[in-house]
Amino acid sequence: MTPTGFQALERELGVLKSKERPAIIRAIAEAREHGDLSENAEYHAAREKQGFIEGRIKELEALLSRAEVIDPAKLSGSVKFGARVKLIDEDTEEERNYQIVGEAEADIERGLLNIRSPLARALIGKDEGDSVEVTTPGGQRSYEIVEIRYG
Repeated sequence: MTPTGFQALERELGVLKSKERPAIIRAIAEAREHGDLSENAEYHAAREKQGFIEGRIKELEALLSRAEVIDPAKLSGSVKFGARVKLIDEDTEEERNYQIVGEAEADIERGLLNIRSPLARALIGKDEGDSVEVTTPGGQRSYEIVEIRYG
């Protein structure tokens, strides 16, 4: 995991523990005051949300406890974890920028490419100027690596 991804997960965990958890506990207490719990929609909704929050807290704690943080700024050379890679689609000439990150921090919309994805696996070990072919749901794609940056 990158340091940025680790910090983002830590922030999310902090918000869940310091704001979301206490808020949902208050909501459950208020809903209980409304009487019969069997027909109390607010109570059931609050309990459901509490289950989600507690599950996410456990998930984040487990992820953070076993995370291996790798600082890409200390790396160089061919494509590896943490690399920022500029690609050109060899068919459409469209430019794309990705950073190869861990599974927990991946977000393709923000250009954060899961290291386990087919494209990331094809890029690992390659250098600037290399071409890679990737099978995607849309068919075979070919990319040229234009630039590799770290940090």
